[in-house]
Amino acid sequence: MINSLFLISHSGDIFLEKHWKSVISRSVCDYFLEAKEKSGDPENVAPVLQTPHHYLISIYRGKLFFLSVTQTEVPPLFVIEFLHRVADTFQDYFGDCSEVVIKENTVTVYELLEEMLDNGFPLATESNVLKEMIRPPTILRSVVNTLTGTTVFAEIQGVVEACVKLTGMPDLTLSFMNPRLLDDVSFHPCVRFKRWESERVLSFIPPDGNFRLMSYHVSSQNLVAIPVYVKQNISFLETGSCGRLDITIGPKQTMGKTVENLTVTIPMPKSVLSVNLTATQGTYTFDLTTKAVLWDVGKLNPQKLPNLRGSISIQTGAPKPEENPSINIDLKIQQLAISGLKVSRLDMYGEKYKPFKGVKYVTKAGKFQVRT
Repeated sequence: MINSLFLISHSGDIFLEKHWKSVISRSVCDYFLEAKEKSGDPENVAPVLQTPHHYLISIYRGKLFFLSVTQTEVPPLFVIEFLHRVADTFQDYFGDCSEVVIKENTVTVYELLEEMLDNGFPLATESNVLKEMIRPPTILRSVVNTLTGTTVFAEIQGVVEACVKLTGMPDLTLSFMNPRLLDDVSFHPCVRFKRWESERVLSFIPPDGNFRLMSYHVSSQNLVAIPVYVKQNISFLETGSCGRLDITIGPKQTMGKTVENLTVTIPMPKSVLSVNLTATQGTYTFDLTTKAVLWDVGKLNPQKLPNLRGSISIQTGAPKPEENPSINIDLKIQQLAISGLKVSRLDMYGEKYKPFKGVKYVTKAGKFQVRT
C-alpha cells in the first residue's frame, strides 16, 4: 500500500525518508513542493496529489509535512489516519514532534516505522503495543545504540549479467530457488514478461554476447544481511588540538566466503591537520586536500581482525567538530550473492547440442556507510 514516507520541514527540506518496497527517488517530492509553493499557506496544500506514476498523500503536523507515496490507488483517509498515528507516536515517544527531536532520535524513528508498517501495510500502530517492542529513548539506550549500532537503512540492488555464445536460435529458461524475495525487477527486452508474472521463471531467446538479463531490488530490512561489522571510536577533545581514532572490522554474514578488496574511507573535518595512525593490516594514507583517510585493508582475515588506531591533530584554537566523521566501506565477496538469490536451473530448448553452463556470484558494496 504505502511505498515510501518522506518527512519535509516547513521550509521544504527533506530530512528523513523511509522505503518499504523499492526505493522511490526524492524527485517525486517535487510535485508536492510545487503544490506547496502555489498554495502559499501550508494548511492549504491539497492532501492528495496525483502524479504520472504515484499518488502523494500528506498531512501537516507541528510545522512538518508527513508525505506518503503509493504506486496504486488507495483510500486516502486510511493513509491520512496512519500518518496521524505516526505523528502521535513520535509525540508520545519523544515528547515533541519536531525536526530537531526526530533527527536526535533517528535510530528509534526508523525502528518505529519498521514495526508500524509491514511491507507497506499498517501493522502495529498503538503506542502501548510498540513500547513492548521498542523502548522509548533514554540516556542508557542512546549509549547502547552508539556502542552496538543499529541498521538504519539497507537495500540490495542486484543484476544478472549474461554471457551467451550459442549457435542457432536457442530458447532458454532460467529458474531461481527463491524468486519471491525480489521486490522490484526489470528485464532485458528479450524476456517474456508474462511467463515471469505467472511462474516466476525467465524465458527468453538470448542475443549474442554480453548483456544484462535482469536487475532487481531487495529492500526488506530483515532480508538484507550486512556482511561485515565495524567497531569504532572516534572522538575529539573539548579543549586542545587532538583527537583519537580506533577502528576494527570483522566478518559478520559472509557464509564462510572471504571479504576482498576491503577499503575504508573516513572524510575528516576541515580543521584536521594530520593523523598519526597504526594499521595492523594493509596501509593507510591521509589526503591533505580532501582531508580524507584511506585505509586499504585488502583481504579480511577472520583469525586476525584488522585494526587502525592513533591520534588526530587539529588546528590550534579551532572549535571541536560538531559531528564525528562517517566511515565509508568498500568491499567485494566472490561466490556469494548477499541477496540470497540462487539459480536453480538453466534449460535450453530448440537446439540439439549440449551447451556449457556456469554461474558465478559476486557481492560488491554500493554505499556502505557507518555513522559514528
